Amino acid sequence: MSQDDTVIELRGLHKAYGELEVIKGVSIAARRGDVVSLIGSSGSGKSTLLRCANLLEDSQQGDVLFKGEPVLWAGKGHNRHPGDGAQVIRIRTNLSMVFQQFNLWAHMTILQNVMEAPVTVLGRDKAEVEKSARAYLEKVGIGDKCDVYPAQLSGGQQQRAAIARALCMEPEALLFDEPTSALDPELEQEVIKVIKDLASEGRTMLIVTHDMKLAADVSDHVVFLHQGLIEEEGAPKDLFGAPKSTRLQQFLSSTA
Repeated sequence: MSQDDTVIELRGLHKAYGELEVIKGVSIAARRGDVVSLIGSSGSGKSTLLRCANLLEDSQQGDVLFKGEPVLWAGKGHNRHPGDGAQVIRIRTNLSMVFQQFNLWAHMTILQNVMEAPVTVLGRDKAEVEKSARAYLEKVGIGDKCDVYPAQLSGGQQQRAAIARALCMEPEALLFDEPTSALDPELEQEVIKVIKDLASEGRTMLIVTHDMKLAADVSDHVVFLHQGLIEEEGAPKDLFGAPKSTRLQQFLSSTA
């Protein structure tokens, strides 16, 4: 795997909250155009790993690399934190996160929500951003909802607005943290369709999901985490079709 090709890479990552170690030396990488899904039981460390990749959480040990460039750290152990604020902003704006709970600003219209970060964080031209924002809202199927407020939308529509907001940053990769788990099954399908469309376009994505069908359908690589370690990883057909680990077999039978 050439560094030029790798968008985000974690090497030997450790993360603890006090005495509780939740990530115990995990290494994963997503190359350009890869869709990597993280699966596992609640508490296995999936979401924490994603937040460490986006520098929303500080890890205590190991490396985080963006396009081959390592994050610069200051301090050690529980005092370790990124040492270069400008680098953090640059990496975060290139790794757009879509959260489980949408995180839309209630006082802004959907269009304003999508435009806010590209205009204020990236300093892009407002008219250009508005054109992009409208196009992305159209792309996710809610182009007619530009002028309404989040509270007027269903959960599925809000999540699609959150995806449009992430896309409007023109990121190198999209990070999804359980994007469908707060939705009713019917609304879930709307969001899954959008994610599948993005995968078919060759977008780089890291997805934490409880939806095994979604992971099987869109992923190039699946990572099964168990108690903060990678228990098994590989192509979806291998993990879902012929799981080797007893723990993975038990997990899949419990989610079937």
